[in-house]
Amino acid sequence: MDADLVGLIREAREKAGRRNFKQSVDLIIRLKDIDVKKGFSLNEVIALPHAPNKRAKVCVIASGDLALRARRANADRVMEGSELGALSNSKREAKRLSRVYDFFLADTQLMPTVGKVLGPVLGPKGKMAMPLPFNAPVDAMLDRLRSSTRARTRNQLMVACRIGDEDMDDNMLAENALAVINAVEKKLPAGERNIAGIMAKFTMGKVARLPLVKVA
Repeated sequence: MDADLVGLIREAREKAGRRNFKQSVDLIIRLKDIDVKKGFSLNEVIALPHAPNKRAKVCVIASGDLALRARRANADRVMEGSELGALSNSKREAKRLSRVYDFFLADTQLMPTVGKVLGPVLGPKGKMAMPLPFNAPVDAMLDRLRSSTRARTRNQLMVACRIGDEDMDDNMLAENALAVINAVEKKLPAGERNIAGIMAKFTMGKVARLPLVKVA
């Protein structure tokens, strides 16, 4: 494990102190030498080596056997096709869903309707539903997403995502941070040369900064 990342997490923890609620831990990656106005964007779902205690929430949009398998796999929400249709008249409920759930999976046959009904609210948040083929291993896909985070740019040279919570030890958080950094590097035009700095922050703490550094 990279000692610099462990030190970064430790510093962020010290700057946060103890609170009367469980704080989340965010990783922030500053980018450089990329022109976001020329179409560069990043929206990557990254499986973390250590699942946070607060798992990501997944909504599955499906009917029939797929819906049944999603319920057996304890999806956080299973929405039938008929329920999806009803949302077309309730933009408020659609927005609520986009806030509550981190990831969306949809039966491939329902994808056109999902795009029409939920696309306007999920698209801007980078949460467009991922296709769920009929023969997909629903259990495995849900397990992966529950332990994943989303690293996304928002029209600026910065990527931020949650890598865990304060109950996790520094080494586990650092390993999660490294997984995110490596995944982001692979999507950058010039790899690690596009990274200007790495930061970590607990919910109520001040930012801990790591200057331009090579981690491996």
